Amino acid sequence: MINQIECHPFFQRGTDLECAEHCGVAIEAWAPFAEAGRNIFTNKLLTEIAVSHNKTVAPVILRWNVQRGVIVILKSVHKERIEENINIFDFTLTDEEMRKISTLDTGHTEIINHYDWHIAEFLNTVQGRE
Repeated sequence: MINQIECHPFFQRGTDLECAEHCGVAIEAWAPFAEAGRNIFTNKLLTEIAVSHNKTVAPVILRWNVQRGVIVILKSVHKERIEENINIFDFTLTDEEMRKISTLDTGHTEIINHYDWHIAEFLNTVQGRE
């Protein structure tokens, strides 16, 4: 089974990942780039790590997720972004870099309140784009 949940450096879902692993459920990151919130692509720490690997912030975030056992599926229509996003297997984040990224966790979402059933009800009324 796969559970798609919001998962990014600012909302890392550590307990949820532990529970999923214990229950044999894979986690897929929804909004792995935090919907570009909190200036994620210019975050000082993520930028420093990216520069040290000759990468941009996006592949660092993707690599961070993969190293944590989280599935990432991305969409882009821009060739350069597609190439950048697939090139995450030619480097590895160190334990220290992983630890530093863990300090970014706020422990909560800033995108959507997952605990408000009114939001779930609203989302069920939204029509998909064609």
